Amino acid sequence: MPKGKKAKGKKVALAPAVVKKQEAKKVVNPLFEKRPKNFGIRQDIQPKRDLTCSVKWPHYLRLQWQRAILYQKRPETKEEKKQRSLAWAEKKAASKGDVPTKRPPALQAVVNAVTTLMENKKAQLVVIAYGVDPIELAVFLLALCRNMGVPCGIIQGKTRLGHLVHWKTCTTVTFTQINSEDKGVLAKLVEASRASDNDRYDEIACHWGGNIRVQSQWLALPSRRRQRVKTGHQIELSGRC
Repeated sequence: MPKGKKAKGKKVALAPAVVKKQEAKKVVNPLFEKRPKNFGIRQDIQPKRDLTCSVKWPHYLRLQWQRAILYQKRPETKEEKKQRSLAWAEKKAASKGDVPTKRPPALQAVVNAVTTLMENKKAQLVVIAYGVDPIELAVFLLALCRNMGVPCGIIQGKTRLGHLVHWKTCTTVTFTQINSEDKGVLAKLVEASRASDNDRYDEIACHWGGNIRVQSQWLALPSRRRQRVKTGHQIELSGRC
């Protein structure tokens, strides 16, 4: 290549000039002034809110909601158990595997069964009926719930608990297994039962008096005996003058 001659290369085209877009100017009307709302006290009116969660619903409505939750955990009837057994037998006959079907999570009843579940720490919530006869059963269950740290609650009516387990009456029921979608509802019931019964056990328990006579007994005492009581002498409640 002779000297004095430069190699010719390809010329690169210049980038096109970027055309800036002109932003449209907002037309401001001088007759209208922007006034932001102030939701302070005695200021602008508050916006409308959904207050259904803050309403105190009637007692019968709350019972209906709670009953609907409990009815989902009713133990299976004889017909349902028969259908489940037939499905298992058909599956076994078709040589699809001998895997027994699992029972759905249900309420556990009977005092002995509930006591065993509490002792084994399997009970999640215990519901006791009001007006149990003999009353020692309810006292025993409440004391056991307190010692084992199991949340418990008392409702009025043995028939209500009986309908849950397909019986006429029932003393107590308990939750042992529950589906994952119902854990939030159970947590609310546990919190309410702890606040109303477990945490107030000492307050609800009977407190006997400290050897204080009633007015009729005080007036029946002669004047000398009354004077001795006032001065601090200890007397027997069953003693005679």
